[in-house]
Amino acid sequence: MGALANRINGENVNKKQVELYWDAGSTNTYFAYKLLKPVLERTGAELVLHPFNLGYVFRAHNYVLMEEPPAKLENRKRDLMRWAERYKLPFRFPDQFPIKTSRVLRGALTMRRWNLEAAYTEAVLDAYWERNDASIADYAGLRPIVSALDVDPAEFEAISESEEVRQQLADSTNRGLERGVFGVPSIFVGDELFWGKDRMEFVEDELLKA
Repeated sequence: MGALANRINGENVNKKQVELYWDAGSTNTYFAYKLLKPVLERTGAELVLHPFNLGYVFRAHNYVLMEEPPAKLENRKRDLMRWAERYKLPFRFPDQFPIKTSRVLRGALTMRRWNLEAAYTEAVLDAYWERNDASIADYAGLRPIVSALDVDPAEFEAISESEEVRQQLADSTNRGLERGVFGVPSIFVGDELFWGKDRMEFVEDELLKA
């Protein structure tokens, strides 16, 4: 399924696009999602979302997220709070970290069927990174979010567990790897790849050139 088939907003095939590879377990994905919104508003671009199973990629490369020097981890947490304070975001580091996000990611692909992928994605990011809600790792924790978007939780779960959606997540992740995605958030404007939450000026410049 190509990028145009994955459009979240609008119907104009000539509209500028920003593609975001994301995972709900990524702190920087939370910030990138929030900081992209004013860029999209200023440029009139639309957001295209690509779930990316970061846990799968980490396991494939034998990378363990929290096995880093304690001083580096502590500084990283403080730096995240600087970003939250700077942009007035209600971010807080969750008590349970990391969490398994495959159900969340498959759920985003399921919500695409109702054109609710963007609303769902922001809702799960807010739940985990603002409200300390690690229950989103399981369907029980996703039910209130899905219900609030007027989707039947039982139907949502059944579709999310289907082989079709499981394959869609694998395909989305593998397409990202083929395009050079090595982590999230990864942002594409055309063929230009920007990695991280602190590249929004470059993203906007690229959109204005497009």
